[in-house]
Amino acid sequence: MNTFAKITATETKLFLRSPLMAAAGILLPSILLLAIGAIPGMSEPSAAAGGYRFIDAWVPSLIVVSLAMLALQSIPAAVATYREQGVLRRLATTPVHPANLLGAQLLIHVAVSLAGIVLVLGLGHAVYDVPLPKHPLSFALTLLLGIVSMFALGLIAAAVARTSKAASGVAMIAFLPTMFFGGVYLPRPFLPETLRRIGDYVPPGSQPLQDAWVGTGVQPLQLAALAAFAVLGTALAAKLFRWE
Repeated sequence: MNTFAKITATETKLFLRSPLMAAAGILLPSILLLAIGAIPGMSEPSAAAGGYRFIDAWVPSLIVVSLAMLALQSIPAAVATYREQGVLRRLATTPVHPANLLGAQLLIHVAVSLAGIVLVLGLGHAVYDVPLPKHPLSFALTLLLGIVSMFALGLIAAAVARTSKAASGVAMIAFLPTMFFGGVYLPRPFLPETLRRIGDYVPPGSQPLQDAWVGTGVQPLQLAALAAFAVLGTALAAKLFRWE
């Protein structure tokens, strides 16, 4: 087993010792799905939702919940805690580069977020007959760009924060707008037109996810915007990041 695999295995064990965030990332979107589906009228077609059922239109917003919690809350706090405790500084004095630890954290959190997304898709399809994405390749590409862009924002917060509390505070700057524009607090069809248009182009891409879902076709400009967030966010995080 190579060094990265060993670190990943160790970090996974440590992550599961405090399973609250893992459980929230995996289960909370599905719990919200069941709660929303139980509301009368949510499983009926609505003109406000473009002729679709609200439960169908809300699934991309539930994907936002999983990604935002893990990318903008869990990983910034985890990385900042390691910096605060001097773990990164001590690793820097060994042959094991601290980047292995950072890569392991990213892999674990991405895996948990994908597990939560798969669960909500499967549960929505089984319980409420929510259709699976009609354009699976476009959906997968949009989801990939959304994941990278979201975790890039989380790493920016981790890069500039010295403590876990500070990391959570910095990440909240992106967390709240992401949840708002993603339709978590209020369904996107109820948002003013200007706010909906802004939300079309910000991570993790609620609108292109929905467009790929229902088969209306993803706009190239929306994918370009997500790609820009992913590339620029990753570059900025790398530039600002300090191991100690």
